[in-house]
Amino acid sequence: MLNFIVTDKAPAAVGPYSQGVKTDSFIFTSGQLPIDPKTGELSKGNIEKETRLCLENMLAVVEAGGANLKDIAKVNIYITNMDDFSLINKVYEDFFQGHKPARSCVQVAKLPKDADIEIEAIAVL
Repeated sequence: MLNFIVTDKAPAAVGPYSQGVKTDSFIFTSGQLPIDPKTGELSKGNIEKETRLCLENMLAVVEAGGANLKDIAKVNIYITNMDDFSLINKVYEDFFQGHKPARSCVQVAKLPKDADIEIEAIAVL
């Protein structure tokens, strides 16, 4: 059975999809952009701030599904500039506080809303 996750602690989906999906065993988040959920504003120009905002949004969806940071097993990061990799890693390492889920980081040509970064996760219940 699928349950669609909805939370006001993360931005609303920018298309015809849910913020996340919960099954009996997993939570799958949709890609989270660096959008402030309170204002709806996209953050641009500071990849560290953008990364933290994506991670906070991703975690808000995970938590709304009943899991926590330590339950995250896989993270996918999409970036438009691989030169930002080391800056993203610093924020990522600080955010996860020693927890090290499997991860992919891929440079893409373009992201929705012309964002610089998008992050999604899979958590295990």
